Amino acid sequence: MGRRLVPLTLDNLPDLPHRCRACVFWELDPVRGDAAERAGRSANEKEAWISSVLLEWGSCGRLVYVDEVPAGFVLYAPPAYVPRSTAFPTSPVSPDAVQLMTASVLPAYQGQGLGRVMVQAVAKDLLRRDFKAIEAFGDAHWKEPACVLPADHLLSVGFKTVRSHPAYPRLRLELRSTLSWKGDVEMALDRLLGAVQKEPALRPL
Repeated sequence: MGRRLVPLTLDNLPDLPHRCRACVFWELDPVRGDAAERAGRSANEKEAWISSVLLEWGSCGRLVYVDEVPAGFVLYAPPAYVPRSTAFPTSPVSPDAVQLMTASVLPAYQGQGLGRVMVQAVAKDLLRRDFKAIEAFGDAHWKEPACVLPADHLLSVGFKTVRSHPAYPRLRLELRSTLSWKGDVEMALDRLLGAVQKEPALRPL
């Protein structure tokens, strides 16, 4: 079984899962996001966002392939590029951190350690760029797959709460800790990265 991990680019953007390819929950503010959805422009807006971040900041995602078949992905960026983050009551993300927007391993490829490989690759990338941590907004009442990851699953893979909130706590993962992850983290990552498989819910915050 051959594995390949590559940076996300405009060339491989179509290899994102179909629903994620056209989802702009994080990439646009709530008003523009809803307008793009109604006008059927989401896929174009997603491409424009990726292009802009690549030009201005650099790599903002990773794709993992198994035997040349897309098996998972992760998206991340500084909060200045993530308009939706300002809508959360526990914003802003810390200045030494990058926001984990979303990530997924497709069901057929879970249990193979791909989630750990992807997150460790992100950690190495961001450490080279002088960032100290990844932060994410968690959903404390998560019930079904959506763009906001479940807070308890984030905690299960090493995130710590840095700002509490009854609905949307902000959590932080120190990057250096991810480089020493072993196999005992893989089951928790499977639960976390399997939590965004269905159509993302664009609900108001």
